[in-house]
Amino acid sequence: MSRKLSPPASARPLLESLKRKGPATIRELALRLRVTYEAARLQIGALLEGGWVMAAAEERTLRGPGRRAQRFVLSEAGEHVFPKRYDALSSELVATLAQSCGPKTLLAVLERMTQARVHRWRPTLERLPLKARLQALRGLYEEEDAYMEVKWRGKVPLLIERNCPFLRVARAHPALCSVSICTLSRLLGVRVVRERRFQDGDGCCVFRVCVDDPLADMPVGAEEPRPA
Repeated sequence: MSRKLSPPASARPLLESLKRKGPATIRELALRLRVTYEAARLQIGALLEGGWVMAAAEERTLRGPGRRAQRFVLSEAGEHVFPKRYDALSSELVATLAQSCGPKTLLAVLERMTQARVHRWRPTLERLPLKARLQALRGLYEEEDAYMEVKWRGKVPLLIERNCPFLRVARAHPALCSVSICTLSRLLGVRVVRERRFQDGDGCCVFRVCVDDPLADMPVGAEEPRPA
């Protein structure tokens, strides 16, 4: 069963309570939220099943001799319900690297990122036919990516990504996109061209797989010019 992208709105007060006041038992949550014990228990059960909360490993409260009431905390998924600034941090890191070490060092880092991705994916793909490899590569950004699809324009396959997870960083540093392009090209063994871009207001990125243009390697570098 696939996990929902966000917890139900009705659970927000409980998640807020765990975020603001820390670990709590079901009874403590019921008191905080001014609901019945059963209502708090049902909410915790649903959030546990969805992966938004988890039982605290060491935060336990004694309730009489030999009895312990389990405390609950936000899981990693639950933490991500609340605002984060990863994109700002990533953009600052890339800018600092480029300014401090120069563009050649930045390209070297991007090359290492590309090599790592190729090394991770190659064992999974090497024996698959092209269509199966394309379907597998829908998970390039995220496992079971619901926003990446494969379409065909005649005999030309297209990988279409409608939810770039690095969009803000990629807007500021387009060279990062070369990691995805080069990874796809090296894994598929042909040239890959990005013919539509989020950065240009297209609302998606479209990677055209040039099946008749074999390419053993594609160097990492600045973003390629937009195809006519």
